[in-house]
Amino acid sequence: MDIKEIIAKQLGLDESEIKDEALFIDDLGADSLDTVELILELEEQFEIEIPDEDAEELTTVGKLVNYINEQR
Repeated sequence: MDIKEIIAKQLGLDESEIKDEALFIDDLGADSLDTVELILELEEQFEIEIPDEDAEELTTVGKLVNYINEQR
């Protein structure tokens, strides 16, 4: 499963709605609990750890995708 598929599944959206420039809260309708659950799911799927201070900076899909790709 790729990163955008996981984001779509976690947020209950169609994958076509998941654009790199999309803001999780403003554009995708995520709340703070959604973002925490998403980070936990991504950590599990990709066997990485995303520190809270890094997670706070990952406000768009593109930033999150780049971050995860750098960690793998």
